[in-house]
Amino acid sequence: MKPEIDYSLYLCTDRDLMSTSTVEEAVEQAILGGCTLIQLREKDCSSREFYETALAVKQVTDRYRTPLIINDRLDIALAVNADGIHVGQSDLPCTVLRNILGEDKIIGVSASNLEDAVQAEKDGADYLGVGAMFSTDTKTDAKLVSMEELKAIRSAVKLPIVVIGGINLKTAPAFCDIGINGLTVVSAVIARPNIRESAQNLLRIFQGGHE
Repeated sequence: MKPEIDYSLYLCTDRDLMSTSTVEEAVEQAILGGCTLIQLREKDCSSREFYETALAVKQVTDRYRTPLIINDRLDIALAVNADGIHVGQSDLPCTVLRNILGEDKIIGVSASNLEDAVQAEKDGADYLGVGAMFSTDTKTDAKLVSMEELKAIRSAVKLPIVVIGGINLKTAPAFCDIGINGLTVVSAVIARPNIRESAQNLLRIFQGGHE
């Protein structure tokens, strides 16, 4: 059965930025700080290392009953029985992923424009990752999405939406009253000396804007 998802504070990992010695330690501190969903993203490691890291991280997410999403890699998601997968526009189509994963897994799709967002909803995605909202060092080639485009996407689709790209303490307040479901954070949490506190502060901003 597909888990109920709280998208409020969605952590995307990056081992090159983390302030801890292991990914699982960073993930645990983020969850303790209030991160509600974890995406494991590994761009520069072997399949074996990705698999072993995913197993270690899943022990943490299972302990705290926090869903684990794998970035891009269907094989890793299947191998560790993750809760779902997140893909971009150049990855396997959502329809193919759904046929393989079934209805009980979460599928997130990146969208940077209205057309891609509408198509993802038609294809059976569970949520959208919209961005990049601001320039970010974690994805230097990302196309920026305007607030107008984000609002158009919000009006056109019923799916949960999380925003990504340059989300931090300064930019987070901009998203508190436009109907999105969560903030996706990378360096604003995982690169901070106190990961737990950084997550708490961002979650407080987002939740405060919805009260």
